[in-house]
Amino acid sequence: MEQERNVIGAATSVLLSGMLDFLAPLKWFALLGLVLIVADLRFGVRAAKARGEKIRLSRAGRRTINKMVDYICWIFLAAAVNKAIVPHFDMPLLPAIVLLVVYGFEINSCYSNYFEARGKKFKVDIFKIFKRKIDIIEIEKEETKL
Repeated sequence: MEQERNVIGAATSVLLSGMLDFLAPLKWFALLGLVLIVADLRFGVRAAKARGEKIRLSRAGRRTINKMVDYICWIFLAAAVNKAIVPHFDMPLLPAIVLLVVYGFEINSCYSNYFEARGKKFKVDIFKIFKRKIDIIEIEKEETKL
């Protein structure tokens, strides 16, 4: 029994150390993803309250967990790109670009929920920075009903 436990513990250590080495260059992106998910959850709940929607913990939890799984998949994909394409660089530039694009969508969502919770009609697109535009926030015009 003791020997089985030692074998299982050693095998687990070997597998996890390989996985940690694989993901080590992107550890800060994992932390950033967690922060963005929590921020989007908080601002999303406030925006839903501002719209008068009923907040269901099960739906919010399920969507948050789904988002975490999605980001874990993106991080693994970026790590695979890092190992396959850019093994000669110390900084994971291509994976960083991939993850920043994915996180850009989440940042847009956080800003939209933040402004919606405060009753403001703003549309945020941080990707306009790459189009050399200074104003990333646009005021949405309300449609008049006749």
